[in-house]
Amino acid sequence: MATNDPTRPVYVIGAGPGGLAVAAALRGRGVRAVVLEKADAVGDSWRHHYGRLRLHTTRRLSALPGLRMPRSFGRWVARADVVRYLEKYAEVHELEIVTGVEVSRVERAEDGGWLLHATGGRRLTGRAVVVATGYNHTPYLPQWPGADTYTGTLLHAGRYTDPAPYAGKDVLVVGAGNTGAEIAVDLAEGGAGRVRLAVRTPPHILRRSTAGWPAQASGILVRRLPVPLVDRAAGALARLSVPDLGEKGLPRPEKGLYARVREGAIPVQDVGLIAAVQAGRVEPVAAVESFEGAKVVLADGSRISPEAVVAATGYRRALEGLVGHLGVLDGRGRPAVHGGRPAPGAPGLYFTGFTNPISGMLRELGIDARKIARAVARS
Repeated sequence: MATNDPTRPVYVIGAGPGGLAVAAALRGRGVRAVVLEKADAVGDSWRHHYGRLRLHTTRRLSALPGLRMPRSFGRWVARADVVRYLEKYAEVHELEIVTGVEVSRVERAEDGGWLLHATGGRRLTGRAVVVATGYNHTPYLPQWPGADTYTGTLLHAGRYTDPAPYAGKDVLVVGAGNTGAEIAVDLAEGGAGRVRLAVRTPPHILRRSTAGWPAQASGILVRRLPVPLVDRAAGALARLSVPDLGEKGLPRPEKGLYARVREGAIPVQDVGLIAAVQAGRVEPVAAVESFEGAKVVLADGSRISPEAVVAATGYRRALEGLVGHLGVLDGRGRPAVHGGRPAPGAPGLYFTGFTNPISGMLRELGIDARKIARAVARS
């Protein structure tokens, strides 16, 4: 069977927004796409996020190709509505999805196609493969010295759902990204006795919208502008729209916003953090260095005794076992290319969803989907 045999499917690994968008775009071009999902339903990661979560990107700019999000979802779409949308998206586009199948390794087939090793000893062959397993795939918990001796509750933010179990308790949230900031506010508003936020590098904080203009729209406009220019403009806007929280323990960042974005640090969109810090309901503290029994040792040498620690310390892509042997990952374990460009030396292998752009993840997934479908259809 020839590598470009149109009867051979394109396999899409992952039934999140990126995988579904690619499958729909391929189907729209008459290419059979089979989506393989290790969970038992589409959008599995969205089903397990904390309840408070809403998209930080607008409804209109977050829809995937071929299906608008209902106006009833509001401007900032709730987590449960994202799940409903993904289910409807798969239904409307009549996508071919196989759940309960995890792909462990992707290899070149002898005829130049692709061989996938999957659950139950399956060996699947396809004309192309799209890896869409997600930016937030495997929770990352730092190897803090003494963490195994900590007598309180230590959990990754991926296991946090709501503030009810922490009512009246002293809680430390580690990590001042969007997830950590939002969980800290959720805890403060949900009845926690005390909430502290451990900050290693002060984040850039943006208003989610200013006079009705969403921060995402600005992110789209400035993506291709020079970094110094964007940094100057962003700094001026921040001084006008975001109060100086330095006296509260959260100083303005020294490095420019877009320079930080290029390093992989996305700005924090304010969903209550500014007000919570100003009111003392969320207390910024130094970064976590280690644990000593019931105590947490901070970078400034102080010791605190929270009853629970929620680590909003990010995720890993975990692609090494899947495709690491193909030489398609960079030094940080991320795909060297994404979107419509096939991986170097691996024609027919594509990646989507492994960047975190300020223009909006869902918007970029839709753009990637069209590019990948076009490239596959040409091959």
